[in-house]
Parts: sequence; structure tokens; C-alpha cells
Amino acid sequence: MLKDWNSLPEYMRKEEVKKYYRELSGKRPALAAKRFLDVVLALILTVLLSPVMLILAICIKLDSKGPVFYRQERITQYGRPYRIFKFRTMVADADKKGPLVTRGGDSRITRMGRKLRSCRLDEIPQLFNVLKGDMSFVGTRPEVQKYVDSYTPEMMATLLLPAGITSRTSIAYKDEEAEIDRYKKETGKETEEIYIQYILPEKMKYNLEYIRSFSVLGDLKIMVDTALAVIR
Repeated sequence: MLKDWNSLPEYMRKEEVKKYYRELSGKRPALAAKRFLDVVLALILTVLLSPVMLILAICIKLDSKGPVFYRQERITQYGRPYRIFKFRTMVADADKKGPLVTRGGDSRITRMGRKLRSCRLDEIPQLFNVLKGDMSFVGTRPEVQKYVDSYTPEMMATLLLPAGITSRTSIAYKDEEAEIDRYKKETGKETEEIYIQYILPEKMKYNLEYIRSFSVLGDLKIMVDTALAVIR
């Protein structure tokens, strides 16, 4: 649920954030419905997909050394850190062997990982995060603290809601690695610098528009559009 304005972290109590907070304040019943649908749908999908998750877990272990799950710390609602659940798609300790953002042809991605990423199957374990309340099905994709630290005051408004598994941003940037490669050729800059200077600001335009126009029906449409984008 939406906290009282004075209960927000001080760095979020800015005029740039207040206009988004006011929009959401008038939609409290819809926010409650959003959480209810998250829990119900996550429970159903967890049961239905449990055999799939077991098969994928076995494939990951057979393909490369390391844990089944990738448990990186991300940031969710009100700037709270949590550990995300994803199927591991990269070699063990990949975060220590390169940038936090991956790009096309990244040698750290495993063979099984490329298959999982192409169909977004690595996202399935985030159902556990939804059940815990760390995430929602729809919302701003969770970033690591390093990138949250680069947010403008207005971007902080995206922390008014829980992080999401998918969003309009996820659909628009489903080929994010290709975009990073393009900028790299044009600018010669490093991957993380490109992400902070070019990719993140563009993604935030979609995220902020989502906050402004939030509705339960809108969330359902984004979920359907995400499914269609994956199978195309």
C-alpha cells in the first residue's frame, strides 16, 4: 500500500515526486486490487510452473557450474533493498568478471542462459519475489543501487510502487543488448556508462508514464502484450 507522504524516505519527498504521489493517492483501491491480483496469480503460476522450474533447474546444473538461482541485490518500493530470484544465465560470480549490464555476445552468458534469456524463462523465479511482496507483475524493472544512485529527483517517483517483472519499458527494450551495442559503436563508451547516460533516461520516460496512468486494466494489458512480445 501507499505510505503517508511524511513516511517516505527524505530523498523521495521532493516536489518532482509529489505530483506522481498525488496521482497514486487517488487510486488506493486500485493499488489494493493490484496486490490482490499479484498474490492470486503468483500462487496459481507457481503451482502450474513448478514442473517447468524443476526441469530448467536440472538443465542449468548440467550446463555449467554454479547455483541454480541468481540472487543479486536490487532496489524496490521506497528504496528498500531485496534479493531477486532469477535462474542463473551467466557463469558463477559473473558480477565480479565484468559490468553489471550485459551486452550482445557477452562471454559470461552460458549456453543454457542464452536460451532462457531469449524466452525470458529466467524471470520465472521472480514469482517468489511477488509472493513475498518485493515485486509486482507490472512495474519498473528493479535496478541495482549503483544505478538508483544516478536517478534524478523525478526518477525517484518510480520507487513509489514495487519493482515489476515486466513493464512497457521491458517490451520497448526487449533488445536492450542490441541498443547498447549500437551506442558502443557510435560513442566508443563503456557498457555501464552507456546504460546510465543513454539507456536509463529513455527507459524512465516509459516508467514515469506508467506511474501517471496506472490502472489495473492497464496492468493486465501490459502482461498480455509482454506474453505476445515473447512469442513473436
